[in-house]
Amino acid sequence: MKAAIIHERGAAPVIGDFPEPAARDGAVLIEVDTAGLGGWDVLGAYRLGVAYPCVIRGEGVGRTRDGRRVYFGERSVLPYGAWAERTLVPAEEVWDVPDDVDDRTAIAMGIAATGALVPLEHAKIQPGEQVLVLGATGTLGQIALQLARFLGAGRVVAAARSREALARLKERGIADEVVVMGGEDDVAALKAATDGGFDVVLDLVCGQPMLSALKATRWGARIMTIGTGAGRQVNLDIADLLFRTLSCIGTGQRPPADRRAIWERLLRIAREQDIRIDYTDFAFDDAGAAWAAQVGGPHAKITARVRA
Repeated sequence: MKAAIIHERGAAPVIGDFPEPAARDGAVLIEVDTAGLGGWDVLGAYRLGVAYPCVIRGEGVGRTRDGRRVYFGERSVLPYGAWAERTLVPAEEVWDVPDDVDDRTAIAMGIAATGALVPLEHAKIQPGEQVLVLGATGTLGQIALQLARFLGAGRVVAAARSREALARLKERGIADEVVVMGGEDDVAALKAATDGGFDVVLDLVCGQPMLSALKATRWGARIMTIGTGAGRQVNLDIADLLFRTLSCIGTGQRPPADRRAIWERLLRIAREQDIRIDYTDFAFDDAGAAWAAQVGGPHAKITARVRA
């Protein structure tokens, strides 16, 4: 079968022939229709313990042998993955897709949307509170801004480095205000975007942006950190954390049944709230270009149609 194959650590994927997955107890063979790509797929491809060659893991939507249309996350049985004509997935990770949900929405409401909803609900947003999303221009950030408003936020602010991508969020009404990070005084810029300090920060990047955002919060603020794109180590002055709460949330470390319930709820919210995000669609044969776009930060959810 054709697949997007990673042949060694650090190598970009290439399209080639890969052995077919064989049926086994407890796993489901899936004919892949649409594959998704995210930041974790890039990080996970080069982690210790990965055997090469392997297929890009990713999320996807496809059909089982009995004709069910299903979603599956980035937990395909190694060395298989979503970026192939067929994959093999543990049965508990294979979830039926409702007829009124398109492939791209099913994929976007999986890992990315879960990463937004879980920490925002943990923050217990109160009606009218001000919410800041750091690293807001990607798929997770776009969804988070909309979910924050759904959960009761009175003002949602998007912060990131891309001026152009931030401008699109404001033009579409997804963010009330935007802050371009990386300037001479990020703390001042963040404070200028709020009325007295943020109540909740969803931090997708950590590093210096998180420290800057912390200084722009009010007493009682909750800072939920779920990503480390700007650095895993911070020089934190504990005085800045007094009267505030900082939590690190692992959004995907839950039993399959719990994650499925969250995903099904997100599908309903996406329909009822008309949640919209940007997509960038690639041809399956252009997996290398899709990979490069993800590494570069696409400000959109990357998908590819595997089966015509």
